[in-house]
Amino acid sequence: MHHRQPWALILGASSGFGEATALALAADGYDVCGVHLDRRQGQQHVDGIRSRIEAHGRQARFFNINAADDEQRARVIAELGEIFAERRAAGESPYVRVMLHSLAFGTLKPFLALDAPQAIARKNMEMTLDVMAHSLVYWAQDAWRAGMFAEGTKVYALTSEGSTRVIASYGAVSAAKCALESHCRQLAMEFAKLGTGVTVNAVRAGVTMTAALMQIPEREALIRHAETKNPSGRMTTVEDVAQAITALSREGTHWITGNVIGIDGGELIAG
Repeated sequence: MHHRQPWALILGASSGFGEATALALAADGYDVCGVHLDRRQGQQHVDGIRSRIEAHGRQARFFNINAADDEQRARVIAELGEIFAERRAAGESPYVRVMLHSLAFGTLKPFLALDAPQAIARKNMEMTLDVMAHSLVYWAQDAWRAGMFAEGTKVYALTSEGSTRVIASYGAVSAAKCALESHCRQLAMEFAKLGTGVTVNAVRAGVTMTAALMQIPEREALIRHAETKNPSGRMTTVEDVAQAITALSREGTHWITGNVIGIDGGELIAG
């Protein structure tokens, strides 16, 4: 029996939930392929993540690309495919056990403003949905077709309360989260019907201090709301979410698919 070496394919690996999950999975024995988009000054931070993964004795391969670009996605899949081929030649069975979609790149503008440039435009809307929702489907298609998914593969996508709650500047992102949750349901159903052993779930984190949260104009109100509403009296941390994803990715969760899983300490139900 070949050793089935689990890999994590993390989209949005240089900060927030992606970074925390990459580190948690590395500690749990995963090799990590991280996809991120950072300017040069962010590269030092990425190098730090990589060395922390390698400190666990794991392999880390990071790509500084636009995850929503078709050609750049193809390049990552091809390079990861080459690594897998080398491992297979050496008698290992590498596979993507976890694919995490944690891409936060969208336009935070209201739909209505008398001055047109202040309001959302078609390009903003389409880019937000493409990056924050549709790209999940394209990555899943390509990784699966490349033979990287196997029995026990778990796909997760980060969603938020914004899929059902209205925030002034969050309209396009809210639409993207709705689409993302729908894509998770569709992929879950199709992967199950094909007998792949792949599960797909959306993860709804509570309000968490991330770079993405800091971009939202209404962040102060969201933070106050979360701190007062969460029954535990604190905000969700990226570690809370990373630990839950790590636990859900172990054996025994093969029947959990097509859900929106709340990882928020009870924030949503507390009203």
